[in-house]
Amino acid sequence: MTDQKPLRILVTGGAGFIGSALVRHLVRDTPHEVLNLDKLTYAGNLASLEPIANAPRYRFVQADICDGEAVAKAIADYRPDVITHLAAESHVDRSIDGPADFIQTNIVGTFTMLSAALDYWRTLDEEARTAFRFHHISTDEVFGSLADDGFFTEETPYDPHSPYSASKASSDHLVRAWHDTYGLPVLITNCSNNYGPYHFPEKLIPLMIIKALAGDALPVYGQGANVRDWLFVEDHARALTRVFERGVPGQSYIIGGRAERKNIEVVTRICETLDRVRPRADGQSYKAQISYVADRPGHDHRYAIDPGKIERELGWAAQESFDSGIERTILWYLDNAQWWRPLVEEKGAIDRVGLKG
Repeated sequence: MTDQKPLRILVTGGAGFIGSALVRHLVRDTPHEVLNLDKLTYAGNLASLEPIANAPRYRFVQADICDGEAVAKAIADYRPDVITHLAAESHVDRSIDGPADFIQTNIVGTFTMLSAALDYWRTLDEEARTAFRFHHISTDEVFGSLADDGFFTEETPYDPHSPYSASKASSDHLVRAWHDTYGLPVLITNCSNNYGPYHFPEKLIPLMIIKALAGDALPVYGQGANVRDWLFVEDHARALTRVFERGVPGQSYIIGGRAERKNIEVVTRICETLDRVRPRADGQSYKAQISYVADRPGHDHRYAIDPGKIERELGWAAQESFDSGIERTILWYLDNAQWWRPLVEEKGAIDRVGLKG
Protein backbone atom coordinates (compact mmCIF):
# COMPACT_ATOMS: atom_id res chain seq x y z
CA MET A 1 0.00 0.00 0.00
CA THR A 2 1.04 3.63 -0.57
CA ASP A 3 0.67 6.64 1.70
CA GLN A 4 -1.70 8.16 -0.85
CA LYS A 5 -5.06 9.40 0.45
CA PRO A 6 -7.75 6.83 -0.46
CA LEU A 7 -9.72 7.86 -3.54
CA ARG A 8 -13.01 6.68 -5.01
CA ILE A 9 -12.20 5.68 -8.59
CA LEU A 10 -14.70 4.86 -11.32
CA VAL A 11 -13.01 2.76 -13.99
CA THR A 12 -14.79 2.32 -17.33
CA GLY A 13 -13.84 -0.82 -19.22
CA GLY A 14 -12.46 -2.45 -16.11
CA ALA A 15 -13.17 -5.96 -17.39
CA GLY A 16 -10.95 -5.44 -20.42
CA PHE A 17 -7.25 -6.17 -20.68
CA ILE A 18 -5.72 -2.91 -19.45
CA GLY A 19 -8.75 -2.05 -17.32
CA SER A 20 -8.65 -5.32 -15.39
CA ALA A 21 -4.91 -4.91 -14.79
CA LEU A 22 -5.57 -1.44 -13.40
CA VAL A 23 -8.42 -2.67 -11.18
CA ARG A 24 -6.34 -5.56 -9.82
CA HIS A 25 -3.47 -3.15 -9.10
CA LEU A 26 -5.69 -0.59 -7.38
CA VAL A 27 -7.36 -3.17 -5.15
CA ARG A 28 -4.21 -5.09 -4.30
CA ASP A 29 -1.57 -2.36 -4.08
CA THR A 30 -3.31 0.92 -3.16
CA PRO A 31 -5.87 2.08 -0.58
CA HIS A 32 -8.28 3.27 -3.28
CA GLU A 33 -11.87 2.08 -3.78
CA VAL A 34 -12.96 0.99 -7.26
CA LEU A 35 -16.24 0.90 -9.16
CA ASN A 36 -15.84 -1.00 -12.42
CA LEU A 37 -18.35 0.02 -15.10
CA ASP A 38 -18.22 -2.30 -18.10
CA LYS A 39 -20.63 -3.31 -20.86
CA LEU A 40 -19.05 -6.78 -21.09
CA THR A 41 -18.58 -6.88 -24.85
CA TYR A 42 -16.66 -9.79 -26.41
CA ALA A 43 -13.40 -8.48 -24.95
CA GLY A 44 -14.74 -7.88 -21.44
CA ASN A 45 -14.22 -10.80 -19.13
CA LEU A 46 -15.09 -10.88 -15.44
CA ALA A 47 -12.85 -13.93 -15.07
CA SER A 48 -9.93 -11.49 -15.33
CA LEU A 49 -11.12 -9.97 -12.05
CA GLU A 50 -11.66 -13.16 -10.06
CA PRO A 51 -8.54 -12.56 -7.91
CA ILE A 52 -10.15 -9.42 -6.41
CA ALA A 53 -13.85 -9.94 -7.14
CA ASN A 54 -14.81 -10.32 -3.47
CA ALA A 55 -12.61 -7.53 -2.13
CA PRO A 56 -14.53 -5.01 0.02
CA ARG A 57 -13.10 -2.02 -1.89
CA TYR A 58 -14.30 -3.32 -5.27
CA ARG A 59 -17.72 -3.31 -6.89
CA PHE A 60 -19.01 -3.88 -10.44
CA VAL A 61 -21.88 -2.48 -12.48
CA GLN A 62 -22.73 -3.61 -15.99
CA ALA A 63 -23.51 -0.61 -18.20
CA ASP A 64 -22.79 0.86 -21.63
CA ILE A 65 -20.80 4.11 -21.69
CA CYS A 66 -23.12 5.28 -24.51
CA ASP A 67 -26.12 5.02 -22.14
CA GLY A 68 -26.20 8.50 -20.64
CA GLU A 69 -28.83 7.65 -18.04
CA ALA A 70 -26.94 4.60 -16.76
CA VAL A 71 -23.65 6.49 -16.67
CA ALA A 72 -25.15 9.45 -14.81
CA LYS A 73 -26.76 7.13 -12.26
CA ALA A 74 -23.50 5.25 -11.64
CA ILE A 75 -21.63 8.51 -11.12
CA ALA A 76 -24.31 10.00 -8.87
CA ASP A 77 -24.53 6.86 -6.73
CA TYR A 78 -20.78 6.32 -6.41
CA ARG A 79 -19.59 9.96 -6.27
CA PRO A 80 -16.06 9.31 -7.58
CA ASP A 81 -13.00 11.44 -7.00
CA VAL A 82 -11.53 10.13 -10.26
CA ILE A 83 -13.07 8.79 -13.47
CA THR A 84 -10.55 6.66 -15.34
CA HIS A 85 -11.94 6.11 -18.84
CA LEU A 86 -10.59 3.00 -20.56
CA ALA A 87 -13.74 1.58 -22.18
CA ALA A 88 -13.10 1.38 -25.93
CA GLU A 89 -13.13 -0.79 -28.99
CA SER A 90 -9.44 -1.41 -29.52
CA HIS A 91 -8.59 -3.92 -32.26
CA VAL A 92 -7.33 -2.36 -35.50
CA ASP A 93 -8.34 -5.35 -37.64
CA ARG A 94 -11.90 -5.23 -36.33
CA SER A 95 -12.07 -1.50 -37.04
CA ILE A 96 -11.27 -2.19 -40.69
CA ASP A 97 -14.13 -4.68 -40.99
CA GLY A 98 -16.66 -2.81 -38.83
CA PRO A 99 -15.80 0.83 -38.11
CA ALA A 100 -19.29 1.77 -36.88
CA ASP A 101 -18.79 0.20 -33.44
CA PHE A 102 -15.57 2.17 -33.04
CA ILE A 103 -17.22 5.47 -33.87
CA GLN A 104 -20.08 4.74 -31.47
CA THR A 105 -18.07 3.49 -28.49
CA ASN A 106 -14.89 5.53 -28.78
CA ILE A 107 -16.36 8.87 -29.86
CA VAL A 108 -20.01 8.90 -28.78
CA GLY A 109 -19.19 6.94 -25.62
CA THR A 110 -16.44 9.38 -24.65
CA PHE A 111 -18.81 12.32 -25.30
CA THR A 112 -21.39 10.66 -23.05
CA MET A 113 -18.83 10.14 -20.29
CA LEU A 114 -17.61 13.73 -20.54
CA SER A 115 -21.15 15.11 -20.43
CA ALA A 116 -22.02 13.09 -17.33
CA ALA A 117 -18.70 13.91 -15.66
CA LEU A 118 -19.16 17.63 -16.29
CA ASP A 119 -22.69 17.61 -14.89
CA TYR A 120 -21.46 15.80 -11.77
CA TRP A 121 -18.35 18.01 -11.39
CA ARG A 122 -20.49 21.13 -11.40
CA THR A 123 -22.40 19.85 -8.35
CA LEU A 124 -19.27 19.49 -6.22
CA ASP A 125 -18.02 21.96 -3.64
CA GLU A 126 -14.90 23.95 -4.45
CA GLU A 127 -12.46 21.57 -2.75
CA ALA A 128 -13.90 18.49 -4.46
CA ARG A 129 -14.03 20.28 -7.84
CA THR A 130 -10.36 21.14 -7.54
CA ALA A 131 -9.42 17.57 -6.58
CA PHE A 132 -11.56 15.81 -9.22
CA ARG A 133 -9.91 14.21 -12.29
CA PHE A 134 -11.27 12.83 -15.56
CA HIS A 135 -8.48 10.58 -16.87
CA HIS A 136 -8.77 9.49 -20.49
CA ILE A 137 -6.64 6.56 -21.66
CA SER A 138 -5.64 6.57 -25.32
CA THR A 139 -3.07 5.09 -27.69
CA ASP A 140 0.13 6.07 -29.48
CA GLU A 141 -1.58 5.07 -32.74
CA VAL A 142 -3.19 8.52 -32.88
CA PHE A 143 0.22 9.89 -33.90
CA GLY A 144 0.45 7.82 -37.08
CA SER A 145 3.65 6.21 -38.29
CA LEU A 146 7.32 6.94 -37.65
CA ALA A 147 10.27 6.44 -39.97
CA ASP A 148 13.21 4.35 -38.83
CA ASP A 149 14.29 6.91 -36.24
CA GLY A 150 12.69 9.42 -33.89
CA PHE A 151 10.08 9.02 -31.16
CA PHE A 152 6.56 10.12 -30.32
CA THR A 153 6.37 12.79 -27.64
CA GLU A 154 3.49 14.72 -26.12
CA GLU A 155 4.01 17.38 -28.82
CA THR A 156 3.79 15.00 -31.81
CA PRO A 157 1.02 16.07 -34.24
CA TYR A 158 -1.90 13.68 -34.64
CA ASP A 159 -1.94 11.64 -37.87
CA PRO A 160 -4.22 8.58 -37.47
CA HIS A 161 -4.46 6.05 -40.31
CA SER A 162 -7.02 3.42 -39.27
CA PRO A 163 -10.67 3.71 -38.21
CA TYR A 164 -9.53 2.67 -34.72
CA SER A 165 -6.82 5.31 -34.37
CA ALA A 166 -9.05 7.98 -35.93
CA SER A 167 -11.76 7.24 -33.38
CA LYS A 168 -9.28 7.46 -30.50
CA ALA A 169 -7.82 10.70 -31.87
CA SER A 170 -11.36 12.10 -31.98
CA SER A 171 -11.95 11.13 -28.36
CA ASP A 172 -8.67 12.76 -27.28
CA HIS A 173 -9.73 16.01 -28.93
CA LEU A 174 -13.12 15.89 -27.20
CA VAL A 175 -11.45 15.47 -23.81
CA ARG A 176 -9.15 18.45 -24.42
CA ALA A 177 -12.11 20.52 -25.58
CA TRP A 178 -14.02 19.79 -22.36
CA HIS A 179 -11.00 21.04 -20.41
CA ASP A 180 -10.44 24.15 -22.51
CA THR A 181 -14.13 25.06 -22.87
CA TYR A 182 -15.66 24.03 -19.56
CA GLY A 183 -12.67 23.77 -17.21
CA LEU A 184 -13.15 20.06 -16.49
CA PRO A 185 -9.90 18.81 -14.86
CA VAL A 186 -8.76 16.22 -17.41
CA LEU A 187 -5.69 14.07 -17.92
CA ILE A 188 -4.80 12.19 -21.12
CA THR A 189 -2.39 9.31 -21.48
CA ASN A 190 -1.27 7.70 -24.74
CA CYS A 191 0.39 4.32 -24.40
CA SER A 192 2.37 1.97 -26.59
CA ASN A 193 1.36 -1.65 -27.28
CA ASN A 194 0.49 -3.46 -24.07
CA TYR A 195 1.06 -7.16 -23.40
CA GLY A 196 0.87 -9.49 -20.42
CA PRO A 197 -1.52 -11.81 -18.56
CA TYR A 198 -5.26 -11.76 -19.36
CA HIS A 199 -4.69 -10.34 -22.88
CA PHE A 200 -7.60 -11.19 -25.22
CA PRO A 201 -6.31 -13.89 -27.59
CA GLU A 202 -6.95 -11.94 -30.82
CA LYS A 203 -3.93 -9.69 -30.14
CA LEU A 204 -0.47 -10.51 -31.51
CA ILE A 205 1.38 -11.92 -28.50
CA PRO A 206 -1.34 -14.16 -26.99
CA LEU A 207 -2.42 -15.15 -30.52
CA MET A 208 1.09 -16.40 -31.33
CA ILE A 209 1.43 -18.23 -28.01
CA ILE A 210 -1.88 -20.05 -28.38
CA LYS A 211 -1.42 -20.88 -32.06
CA ALA A 212 2.11 -22.12 -31.40
CA LEU A 213 0.88 -24.47 -28.68
CA ALA A 214 -1.86 -25.75 -31.00
CA GLY A 215 0.63 -26.51 -33.77
CA ASP A 216 -0.99 -23.94 -36.07
CA ALA A 217 0.70 -21.59 -38.51
CA LEU A 218 1.89 -18.31 -36.95
CA PRO A 219 0.66 -15.63 -39.40
CA VAL A 220 2.94 -12.59 -39.64
CA TYR A 221 1.80 -9.59 -41.67
CA GLY A 222 4.04 -8.69 -44.64
CA GLN A 223 7.63 -9.52 -43.75
CA GLY A 224 7.20 -8.76 -40.05
CA ALA A 225 9.19 -5.52 -40.38
CA ASN A 226 6.63 -3.30 -38.65
CA VAL A 227 7.98 -1.99 -35.34
CA ARG A 228 6.06 -1.57 -32.10
CA ASP A 229 7.10 -0.29 -28.67
CA TRP A 230 5.98 -2.82 -26.04
CA LEU A 231 4.75 -2.07 -22.52
CA PHE A 232 4.05 -4.71 -19.87
CA VAL A 233 0.47 -4.17 -18.74
CA GLU A 234 1.27 -4.12 -15.03
CA ASP A 235 3.81 -1.35 -15.65
CA HIS A 236 1.05 0.51 -17.47
CA ALA A 237 -1.34 0.09 -14.53
CA ARG A 238 1.26 1.62 -12.21
CA ALA A 239 1.73 4.49 -14.65
CA LEU A 240 -1.99 5.22 -14.88
CA THR A 241 -2.23 5.31 -11.10
CA ARG A 242 0.70 7.72 -10.89
CA VAL A 243 -0.92 10.00 -13.47
CA PHE A 244 -4.28 10.41 -11.75
CA GLU A 245 -2.62 10.69 -8.32
CA ARG A 246 0.00 13.27 -9.31
CA GLY A 247 -0.60 14.47 -12.88
CA VAL A 248 -1.34 18.10 -13.72
CA PRO A 249 -4.86 18.76 -15.06
CA GLY A 250 -4.86 19.64 -18.75
CA GLN A 251 -1.62 17.74 -19.37
CA SER A 252 -1.02 14.63 -21.45
CA TYR A 253 1.55 11.94 -20.68
CA ILE A 254 2.73 9.25 -23.06
CA ILE A 255 3.66 5.89 -21.60
CA GLY A 256 6.04 3.38 -23.15
CA GLY A 257 8.30 0.57 -22.11
CA ARG A 258 11.41 1.57 -24.11
CA ALA A 259 11.11 -1.83 -25.81
CA GLU A 260 11.00 -1.45 -29.60
CA ARG A 261 10.77 -4.70 -31.53
CA LYS A 262 9.94 -5.67 -35.09
CA ASN A 263 6.91 -7.93 -35.21
CA ILE A 264 9.02 -10.81 -36.50
CA GLU A 265 11.40 -10.33 -33.55
CA VAL A 266 8.46 -10.60 -31.16
CA VAL A 267 7.22 -13.81 -32.78
CA THR A 268 10.74 -15.24 -32.87
CA ARG A 269 11.27 -14.50 -29.18
CA ILE A 270 7.98 -16.22 -28.33
CA CYS A 271 9.10 -19.27 -30.30
CA GLU A 272 12.53 -19.34 -28.65
CA THR A 273 11.02 -19.04 -25.18
CA LEU A 274 8.51 -21.82 -25.87
CA ASP A 275 11.33 -23.98 -27.26
CA ARG A 276 12.94 -23.70 -23.84
CA VAL A 277 9.95 -23.91 -21.47
CA ARG A 278 7.54 -26.11 -23.49
CA PRO A 279 9.47 -27.92 -26.28
CA ARG A 280 7.57 -29.40 -29.21
CA ALA A 281 7.15 -33.17 -29.05
CA ASP A 282 8.96 -33.61 -32.39
CA GLY A 283 12.01 -31.65 -31.21
CA GLN A 284 11.64 -28.95 -33.87
CA SER A 285 11.58 -25.23 -33.11
CA TYR A 286 8.25 -23.41 -33.03
CA LYS A 287 9.86 -21.10 -35.61
CA ALA A 288 8.97 -23.72 -38.23
CA GLN A 289 5.33 -22.65 -37.79
CA ILE A 290 5.95 -19.02 -38.84
CA SER A 291 4.18 -18.03 -42.07
CA TYR A 292 3.94 -14.70 -43.87
CA VAL A 293 0.55 -13.35 -44.97
CA ALA A 294 -0.73 -10.33 -46.89
CA ASP A 295 -0.09 -7.10 -45.03
CA ARG A 296 -2.86 -5.27 -43.22
CA PRO A 297 -4.32 -2.22 -45.05
CA GLY A 298 -2.93 1.06 -43.71
CA HIS A 299 -0.39 -0.78 -41.55
CA ASP A 300 1.77 1.85 -39.80
CA HIS A 301 5.48 1.16 -40.14
CA ARG A 302 6.81 2.07 -36.70
CA TYR A 303 5.65 3.29 -33.31
CA ALA A 304 8.13 4.32 -30.62
CA ILE A 305 7.61 6.40 -27.51
CA ASP A 306 9.82 8.73 -25.51
CA PRO A 307 8.33 8.44 -21.99
CA GLY A 308 10.73 11.02 -20.59
CA LYS A 309 8.00 13.40 -19.37
CA ILE A 310 6.26 10.88 -17.09
CA GLU A 311 9.65 9.60 -15.92
CA ARG A 312 10.90 13.10 -15.04
CA GLU A 313 7.74 14.72 -13.74
CA LEU A 314 5.91 11.84 -12.06
CA GLY A 315 8.75 9.47 -11.17
CA TRP A 316 7.42 6.46 -13.06
CA ALA A 317 9.56 4.00 -15.02
CA ALA A 318 8.86 0.57 -16.47
CA GLN A 319 10.00 -2.25 -14.21
CA GLU A 320 9.84 -5.05 -16.79
CA SER A 321 12.19 -5.39 -19.74
CA PHE A 322 10.72 -6.97 -22.86
CA ASP A 323 12.63 -10.20 -22.20
CA SER A 324 11.42 -10.51 -18.60
CA GLY A 325 7.89 -9.45 -19.49
CA ILE A 326 7.50 -11.84 -22.40
CA GLU A 327 8.69 -14.75 -20.27
CA ARG A 328 6.21 -13.86 -17.51
CA THR A 329 3.46 -13.63 -20.13
CA ILE A 330 4.21 -16.96 -21.77
CA LEU A 331 4.41 -18.76 -18.42
CA TRP A 332 1.06 -17.22 -17.44
CA TYR A 333 -0.63 -18.52 -20.61
CA LEU A 334 0.87 -21.95 -20.07
CA ASP A 335 -0.51 -22.02 -16.52
CA ASN A 336 -3.92 -20.47 -17.25
CA ALA A 337 -5.49 -22.32 -20.15
CA GLN A 338 -8.74 -22.35 -18.18
CA TRP A 339 -8.91 -18.56 -18.73
CA TRP A 340 -8.15 -18.39 -22.46
CA ARG A 341 -9.47 -21.69 -23.82
CA PRO A 342 -13.18 -20.74 -23.48
CA LEU A 343 -12.47 -17.50 -25.35
CA VAL A 344 -10.93 -19.45 -28.21
CA GLU A 345 -13.60 -22.15 -28.32
CA GLU A 346 -16.71 -20.05 -27.64
CA LYS A 347 -15.88 -16.61 -29.01
CA GLY A 348 -13.60 -17.40 -31.93
CA ALA A 349 -10.95 -15.19 -30.38
CA ILE A 350 -8.12 -16.31 -32.65
CA ASP A 351 -10.02 -15.99 -35.92
CA ARG A 352 -8.13 -13.54 -38.06
CA VAL A 353 -10.07 -10.43 -39.11
CA GLY A 354 -9.37 -7.20 -40.92
CA LEU A 355 -8.84 -8.33 -44.50
CA LYS A 356 -12.35 -8.99 -45.79
CA GLY A 357 -12.92 -7.96 -49.38
